[in-house]
Amino acid sequence: MNIEIMRNTLYKAYLEDFYRFFQKLGGATAEIMSELLAFEADRRAVNITINSIFTELTRDDCRKLYSNFGLLYPYGHEELAICEDLDQVRGVMDNYPPYQSIFSKLSYGESQMLDKAFYEEEVKRLCLSYEQQFHYAVFFAYIRLREQEIRNLMWISECVAQNQKSRVHDSAYSFFNLSQLFIQHYSPNCIRFYHVIIFIFLLQHYNG
Repeated sequence: MNIEIMRNTLYKAYLEDFYRFFQKLGGATAEIMSELLAFEADRRAVNITINSIFTELTRDDCRKLYSNFGLLYPYGHEELAICEDLDQVRGVMDNYPPYQSIFSKLSYGESQMLDKAFYEEEVKRLCLSYEQQFHYAVFFAYIRLREQEIRNLMWISECVAQNQKSRVHDSAYSFFNLSQLFIQHYSPNCIRFYHVIIFIFLLQHYNG
């Protein structure tokens, strides 16, 4: 089996299990995490579709890799599965207002900037999770935004190393000081709990 198919199959299972877990929690956590995970599922559906064009992947193969939730599920998935180029994918996404703004930034036939547009939209959505209190979605948002900060640093380092400083802002996204915002909005006990979670995460990451 193709390694990419295996990777995407496992990630689909992870997303669906994660989604069901938060549905059981209920409340603001379920509401916010459902939206964040639905966006991730939809983004992956679009990327899988585009990456499968001109490959041996069949329409049924693509359908099996799409997550069984999200704004595009199920009708958008059926439309994406039969797309044969980026412009057809754009045509499908134009039917879904939340994603129209993403594709409006791209020229026809241009796919290189799609990841950047999706990352910008994800950052906006993650930042919005801080608008509510007393929910666990902020931990997920904090980690994902920290990951984006790492991507920013890697991109900036590459630009400096290759003497392309004028391109620093091409893929580096500014948002806010995460630590400061977290401290302002959450109690000391919540912050200590967060630090424990991060410590466990780092232990698992480096020991694994």
